[in-house]
Amino acid sequence: MTQRYALYYAPRPEAALNAIASQWLGRNPETGQTRAVRPVPGLHPERHAEIVAEPSLYGFHGTLKAPMTLADELSEGDFVEAVGRFAAGQRAFAVPAIELAELSGFLALVPATRCAELQDLADRCVVEFDEFRRPADEPELARRRAAGLTPRQDVLLSRWGYPYVLDEWRFHLTLTGRLREASERATVETILKQRFAGVLEQPLPVNDLCIFRQPDVGRPFTVLARFRLGGGRRVRTETWQAP
Repeated sequence: MTQRYALYYAPRPEAALNAIASQWLGRNPETGQTRAVRPVPGLHPERHAEIVAEPSLYGFHGTLKAPMTLADELSEGDFVEAVGRFAAGQRAFAVPAIELAELSGFLALVPATRCAELQDLADRCVVEFDEFRRPADEPELARRRAAGLTPRQDVLLSRWGYPYVLDEWRFHLTLTGRLREASERATVETILKQRFAGVLEQPLPVNDLCIFRQPDVGRPFTVLARFRLGGGRRVRTETWQAP
């Protein structure tokens, strides 16, 4: 098995945003539970399932450090402990407002304006936990480059194992796969604006830092551990227990 770990923002289980997103995607990464997507007028259920297949696999989240395989000499417990210590030294904050946006053909929730605290948290996650990352092999690097990268993104890929970090990073909470037809994208955008109306243009609390784990290639990501920024923690895991 090839387990991967990522550092993500994810709303708390009791948050309205989590409930809405889990219903839309058909899966809750906190519990691992799946459900049939709720019928949406104007969108065939089978097409709905296709549209959300990829974001559902990863779970509703905003990436802070992209999925990685741990370095051979380091364990899951080492990583969890280090993230807990790191989170205890950070401060909770709120993104002033979020909005729905189209990013390269897919739809996502994004900050309405730049949030320096969010950028700083993501930058710290990339840098602080790079020692835990097994370096990307040549097939992985080639796959990333085949998508088309700028010279700056290629530099970041070589150094950090992922091209969209630091100055190339943009926080987003993905809601769809790539929608190539403009008419379909407009239809889904209208549906999402209605579905998420209660959270759009509202603050987004960033209270926790989450570790998501993927047990093997193609398997869904779930929450392994959730740490409150500034101290205290809630841990969800099958293989590691808090001391």
